[in-house]
Amino acid sequence: MAAKKTVTVRQIRSPQRRDGVQRSTLIGLGLNRIQRTRELEDTPAVRGMIAKVQHLVEIVDKA
Repeated sequence: MAAKKTVTVRQIRSPQRRDGVQRSTLIGLGLNRIQRTRELEDTPAVRGMIAKVQHLVEIVDKA
């Protein structure tokens, strides 16, 4: 089995005063507090969710 690619995402801004869809997207990514980090499988669906809230999150480099 090949190792699955992952992407590490950190929430850097609050979803307050944002559309409810953006708050739901953060929860779907497993993020609901500032500075919380999640390692997620790198799929087109996850990348699309990150793109919807790109102003609230950052991609963390492991290097």
